[in-house]
Amino acid sequence: MKLTLALLLLLAGGSLAVAGDFPPVEKLPSHPGLPDPLVMLNGQRVKSAKEWNEKRRPELKELFQYYMYGSIPAGPKKLGVKVVRTDEKYFGGKATMKEIVLSYGESECPKTSVLLVLPNQRKRPAPVFVGMNFCGNHALVKDPAIPLPTAWIYGNYPGVKNNRATEAGRGTQIDVWALEQSIDRGYAVATFYNGDIDPDQPDRREGIQPHLARDRPGPHSWGTIAAWAWGIQRVVDYLVTDKDLDAKRIIVVGHSRLGKTALLAAAFDERIALAIPLQAGCGGTAPSRGTVGESVKQINDRFPHWFNGTFKEFNDKTDRLPFDQNCLVALCAPRPVLFSNAVEDSWANPAGQFEVLQAADGVYRLLGAGGLEAKKMPEPGTLVASTLGYYIRPGKHSMTRGDWKIFLDYTDKQLGKPE
Repeated sequence: MKLTLALLLLLAGGSLAVAGDFPPVEKLPSHPGLPDPLVMLNGQRVKSAKEWNEKRRPELKELFQYYMYGSIPAGPKKLGVKVVRTDEKYFGGKATMKEIVLSYGESECPKTSVLLVLPNQRKRPAPVFVGMNFCGNHALVKDPAIPLPTAWIYGNYPGVKNNRATEAGRGTQIDVWALEQSIDRGYAVATFYNGDIDPDQPDRREGIQPHLARDRPGPHSWGTIAAWAWGIQRVVDYLVTDKDLDAKRIIVVGHSRLGKTALLAAAFDERIALAIPLQAGCGGTAPSRGTVGESVKQINDRFPHWFNGTFKEFNDKTDRLPFDQNCLVALCAPRPVLFSNAVEDSWANPAGQFEVLQAADGVYRLLGAGGLEAKKMPEPGTLVASTLGYYIRPGKHSMTRGDWKIFLDYTDKQLGKPE
């Protein structure tokens, strides 16, 4: 650990504060407004892309892990990959389906079951969306051969009994993921159940963390959102090796808490070319300092496992956070990011999310990547398709076929249409 921190300090030219140097929460200065991502912890202003990449970006990654998400381990030395089934006649012959099981070394560590669908009619490898689903791959398609997840599952989804998936849940989320629509537009989609990585229970960890985190539980240990992001990165490990897919056009997507995860995964993994966190709210795309919708205290009280222990010290001191979510967006620069919202979803603070994009714009401009090409929030139904993009529609907290159309339109604009 000391060697790693020393190397970070060396790479930063001696001015990067390493984790051991970060002050306790009560010693952090008050900063009521959104912090400028171009100002280092020591007050030094970043003036060049070189300083951003070599000093401030590594510092922000350390800060987010130390004070909020927890320390995220590296991937396994060898990723186990097993393609258990292939069907080249999916969706009436328009697509190929692959069932892939990923394993991480330890025999008792939970495995990840990935559902990958990709278009058959294409001239080149397909760009691919990757993201977690809430209730199992079996719910996204009408395929009786897709295995049911065996882990704990949310009790409010169709076909779930005693927090376990049943046959009655098959195909109940088809419109939520609209896989065939993406196929028709030339995109592949890879998805997996978030409970394969960590079932979303506040009082027990039955996923990967006990097998992969060697440090004792403590105030800086990784929470569930960091573990989920780690899981997305492991799927990306596979995607970049699949010759049917375009490794340069990987798009991460997620809704609500899984949108929080999608943004974190993109911020820490530059192989992800574009991020679409949908209605991600507090702890994701809304400002922690926000006064509308869910607060840091409320999210920590309701979901104490999502973030590390230190983040709870900010429950009533969000002004002392040495970053805010605009800094997480800035870590994605120069790659495109689309924030998407719904008018009635005030809990996710849509206006605050627009302010987060505005406060990340400076880093994108510094890197010559454009930014947010809108001075005010657009009218509902209008897509701001700039490098930092924004969309809000009528309706409530949900992911719909119509949302996916916007995702596809935005990705076409930013990464180019598939061929």
